[in-house]
Amino acid sequence: MPTTRELRDRISSIDNTMKITNAMYLISSTKMRKARAELLSTEPYFYTLQSMIARIIRHLPPDYSHPYLDFRKKVLRGEGRTAVLCITADKGLAGAYNHNVLKMAEETLSRHGNSKLFVVGEMGRVYFHSKNQEIEEQFHYTAQNPTLHRARMITMRMMELFEDREIDELYIVYTRMKNSLEMETCVNQLLPLDKLHKEIFTGNPVSANYEAFNIFPSPDAVIENIIPDYINGFIYSALVESFCSEQNSRMTSMDAANRNGSRLKQQLKTLYNRVRQAKITQEITEVAAGARAQQRAKAKRRSRGGTRVRP
Repeated sequence: MPTTRELRDRISSIDNTMKITNAMYLISSTKMRKARAELLSTEPYFYTLQSMIARIIRHLPPDYSHPYLDFRKKVLRGEGRTAVLCITADKGLAGAYNHNVLKMAEETLSRHGNSKLFVVGEMGRVYFHSKNQEIEEQFHYTAQNPTLHRARMITMRMMELFEDREIDELYIVYTRMKNSLEMETCVNQLLPLDKLHKEIFTGNPVSANYEAFNIFPSPDAVIENIIPDYINGFIYSALVESFCSEQNSRMTSMDAANRNGSRLKQQLKTLYNRVRQAKITQEITEVAAGARAQQRAKAKRRSRGGTRVRP
């Protein structure tokens, strides 16, 4: 059985750990609120842009084609080069957040034989290096501070590779917050934007014939201007959603750690009190036994002193 000193040291260690987990919980909650506020301030623009793209797609001529919208022949033959953009965290202690993203990214890479991996976040870089997976490019200092500028840098790089035909498809793997309690790991195709892509373009195509809609100066000019903005907005929202999911997962993990620490601390305190009580009881028993032994010794000496020996 552990001694009282060992139990006190363990309780003190748990107290120090809980101070750290409480601080991490508060920091994560503050970061998540800030990121959500930034996302909410930009969401109306990108949602409006998405609905506008859907309207433009519905009004394009049936035989219209554009590199941003149509699959290339290599892709249709299964010979296309695929880029996978994986968004992870820079730090751990976030539950299963990084594990789920990395697992989904590996599944996406396995489905496409000729693929290039692009990583956002230090955890993804470390993981894929440990698996000897070649990383085409890592975007530093983006996971912990998602901004429109950093999203634009990623978008420019992806668009450059797509236009130079170094890649034929672009997929993004990230974590989306369905609500304040539930998160979902998603894979979305960003390039090319198939005209029949139901996950991106939703609407009622029947009403398209009844809309008065003019595309000026030309469909090519409009598509080439709005599609990069849409890709940039999607990547930015994915970065912010992933950052919010990371903080939410870390809050959940730290809250669970605090509850487990409190439960373990209570168990150790109970054990400490039992050990302490047993020690006190043992000391009292030893004192009482010593007192009784002294009383017996005194009584024995008295009995010897009171007995006289005849000559």
